[in-house]
Amino acid sequence: MSTEVRGKLVAVIGDQDSVVGFLMGGIGEVNAARQSNFYIVEKHTIDKEIEAAFTGFCARDDIAIILINQHVAERIRQVVDDHAQKPQTSVAVLEIPSKEAPYDPSKVR
Repeated sequence: MSTEVRGKLVAVIGDQDSVVGFLMGGIGEVNAARQSNFYIVEKHTIDKEIEAAFTGFCARDDIAIILINQHVAERIRQVVDDHAQKPQTSVAVLEIPSKEAPYDPSKVR
């Protein structure tokens, strides 16, 4: 009898260049429920859609880390900060730069 132990995933939320770069690096995954571990934010994407992707990734038990472009995190700052304040959070969030928006450490609270 063999039991398969699966690791946890890294999810990414960001602009197309950032997400495609990580997908080319091999992090892309679609589970049995047809949920992916990536979300591309385009110019027309509304903040509520970004929030839904972020909270959806936070709620999944197969995701351990969310990489999010800092300029995207700024659009949903309150949701990101609320997640960081939860005492028993099991998903780490890392804000990363993008090609178009360099990292600004003063924006992270």
